[in-house]
Amino acid sequence: MTEAGCPPVEVSRRIAAPAAAIFAVLAEPAMHPVIDGSAMLRGAAAGPPATGVGDVFTVDMYFHALGRYRMDNHVVEFEPDRRIAWEPVAGEGHPAAGGRLGHRWEYVLTPEGPTTTVVTERYDCAAAPAEFRAAMENGEQWRPGMEATLARLEEVVRDRVAET
Repeated sequence: MTEAGCPPVEVSRRIAAPAAAIFAVLAEPAMHPVIDGSAMLRGAAAGPPATGVGDVFTVDMYFHALGRYRMDNHVVEFEPDRRIAWEPVAGEGHPAAGGRLGHRWEYVLTPEGPTTTVVTERYDCAAAPAEFRAAMENGEQWRPGMEATLARLEEVVRDRVAET
């Protein structure tokens, strides 16, 4: 998917938790608004955790330029405890409703032993139209939110692991 002139934006964080505990949070749609560092996710449709490619989970969003809208996230990669990726399709309230916008979100988990995992969040907009990429600064606009998301993910996972 990546075009040479638009490499994915990546942020990584080492989290003191097993990959399975982290993946469980990432696969659970209801947890996405909890860990979101962009302040754009306003809720997730109720439903079970993602279990494989083809699953779809819906999130309520807010972006100042669009107002409130929904995104239907289609899981396109799924490797338990290692990788999950989805491509958003514009949903209800979005001006491009029903269309794939040409971008993807991905989390890659790399275990460093049984109790530590490096989590990489990746945003790739290389397949998006040029005007979309320009408006999103080729994805760089999302870097601060991605860093905040990984920090929140670490807090949530730390609390879950402490409870067990």
